[in-house]
Amino acid sequence: MIKKISLILLFNFFFLSLMAQEELSLSKAIQVGLENNYELKIIRKSEKISELNNAWGNVGRYPRIQFNLQGRGVKDYNDNNDFTRLSLTPSLDLDWTIFEGFAVQIRKDKFNDLEQLSRGNTLIAIENRIELIILAYYKILLEKERLKVSEKIMKLSSDRYEKSKIGKELGSTVTYDVLQSKNSWLEDRSSYLLQEVNFNNAVRDLNFLLGVKESKTYNFTDEFLPVSDEYELGNLLDKMLSNNNNLKNRYIQEMILRRDVELARSNYFPSLHLGAGVQANRIRNKLKGISANTTDSHNLYANLSLSYMIFNGNSNRRSMQIAKIQEEIAKIETEDLKHSLTNTLAQNFELYQVRREIYLLAEENREAAELNLSISKDKFESGSINSFNYRDVQIVYQNVALARLNAIFNLIQSRTSLVRLTGGILNE
Repeated sequence: MIKKISLILLFNFFFLSLMAQEELSLSKAIQVGLENNYELKIIRKSEKISELNNAWGNVGRYPRIQFNLQGRGVKDYNDNNDFTRLSLTPSLDLDWTIFEGFAVQIRKDKFNDLEQLSRGNTLIAIENRIELIILAYYKILLEKERLKVSEKIMKLSSDRYEKSKIGKELGSTVTYDVLQSKNSWLEDRSSYLLQEVNFNNAVRDLNFLLGVKESKTYNFTDEFLPVSDEYELGNLLDKMLSNNNNLKNRYIQEMILRRDVELARSNYFPSLHLGAGVQANRIRNKLKGISANTTDSHNLYANLSLSYMIFNGNSNRRSMQIAKIQEEIAKIETEDLKHSLTNTLAQNFELYQVRREIYLLAEENREAAELNLSISKDKFESGSINSFNYRDVQIVYQNVALARLNAIFNLIQSRTSLVRLTGGILNE
């Protein structure tokens, strides 16, 4: 009776622990990981800086207006009459570059490109994080399924060991067979315990990516099944060239260097500046023995200045040449990235095709091995095969089942890489 009550309490505790676990789907894991990741928080702050820098007031579009206030006091001691002079001069000055060789618009366009580049860097960081979370999530499902296989093999070994002990008591089984079955059970038990560690470590790795406590546990709701899509290399290549965010960032970097060429060209144009302002003066003179005298005056000023650099040691020419060379380097780097991405895409596409076939073969192999295990179990229990043959079948089933699970994970990994390369991981 006490044993029955203990089992009920244990079952209730296990049930309540499952109920307390938070359900975690892949989409929710990605959401949590993107919200909590420290690197992404820093990158988003950098993106905010780029947005603030992208303003007309930061490129010289508007005039500068400055208020100045100057005060001065003089005390003069002489042989005739000492006097005191106090002066106060407030002024409001305007300084505006009306024309600077179109440099204002070019700088604004460059800040637009820098802001877009910052957003591109954020997207790349998000893609990296999403890919890591996807693989970490499915690694947990992989280890969970491996744990089920280990548990199944351990249970078969345990049943075999218990039956051999009963057989020894009845005299139908020798000690040698009992020891063999015991060794098999202990070996499978050890494998199961190690697989539990692998599963727990996979959960800790995901928690680290999500930025939560490593001890947090979940009820993982997604199924461990691959999405086996049909792809054509030509279509994937077109998507990659138009949607890959690393390549988009390279195009933006090219444009930024093109702006530098335009800025260097703007130095060949004249500059037109406007200066204007209003100034007030108040002077108070006080001679010794005479009443103080205060004088107020105001003046306005405005001036235009045109400047044109005729010669500065070919500095403008060198700046233009350097900017053009840097633009050419950027184009070469873009072509290099295209070549590298195209090669990587071809490799991943071929690997995906192979892993897809391997997965289909693994499914067939698993079905055959599972049927063979079921038949062998019946034969072993009926005495048609010995324990050695039955153990061999168990090992074959275990290897086939684990190979199938690895095939599923590898197919998921290859598909994720293809989607990432073609710029579709954010959409999916």
